[in-house]
Amino acid sequence: MAPKKSMSHPSPRALPAPGGWRWQAPNPLPRPGLARHAARPADGKGTGIHWVRTLVAKGAQRLAPEHLRHAPLNARVPRLHLIALDTSGSMRRGGRLAWAKGYAARLIEQAARAGEHVALLSFGGLGVQLLLPPGPARAAGSERVRPVGGGGGTPLSACLREAERLLRKVQHRRGAAGTDCLWLLTDGRTLEQPTAPAAAGHIVVVDFDDPLRPIGRCAAWAERWQAEHRLPA
Repeated sequence: MAPKKSMSHPSPRALPAPGGWRWQAPNPLPRPGLARHAARPADGKGTGIHWVRTLVAKGAQRLAPEHLRHAPLNARVPRLHLIALDTSGSMRRGGRLAWAKGYAARLIEQAARAGEHVALLSFGGLGVQLLLPPGPARAAGSERVRPVGGGGGTPLSACLREAERLLRKVQHRRGAAGTDCLWLLTDGRTLEQPTAPAAAGHIVVVDFDDPLRPIGRCAAWAERWQAEHRLPA
C-alpha cells in the first residue's frame, strides 16, 4: 500500500535525501492485515457464534448445540486496533518519535479505509493519555498524532493496564472478545517488566529501538507474550 506523499517524518534507519528526511511508510501489513479481518463464515448459518444470544438461550442449562445462535451472514464486527505510542524522552533521540508518529498515523488511515475501529494511547512524561477514544476510524484521526510531543519517563505498565481496561470495555459493549489488536510502538527503553493485556486477541510490538545500539527488549517482550515482533521498515 503506497504511502501518502503529503506525510514526511524522519526515519532513523533511512538515508537522508537531498531535500531532507522522508518518512518511510510501514510495510504492507501482513497478519493482522487491516483490510482482511472481517468475520468469516463459520458455516452456512452465519459468520460465527453470537455468544450473548447463545448464553441467553442456554440459561442455567449445560451448553448444547441447540442453544447456539449465529450472527447473520451479512454481519461484520469491526476489530479495534488499539495503538499505544511511546512518547518518552528516549524516543526523541534520532527522530524515532517522529517516525513512530508517522507509523501510528498510517495505521489510523489504513483502519479507516478498511472500515475498522481504532483508539490511540500515548505514554510518556505526561503519563498515559487517551488521544483518540475507541470508535470508527476516520482518516482525519491521524491528525491527532501530529502535535504529540515527547519527554520524560516510560509508564509502559500503566499504559498496558489502561489498554486492558479499554479493550474489555469495548468487548463488553460489543458482546464479543478475542478479535482486537494492540499495536505497541516503542523503543523498549524501560526497566519495567510489563504484562501483556489478556483482552488483546493479537499484539504487534513495533520495535523503534536504536538500530546501532539495540537493547532487544521489544523482541523479548514479543517472545514472552507470544506476540508479533515487527521492525517499522
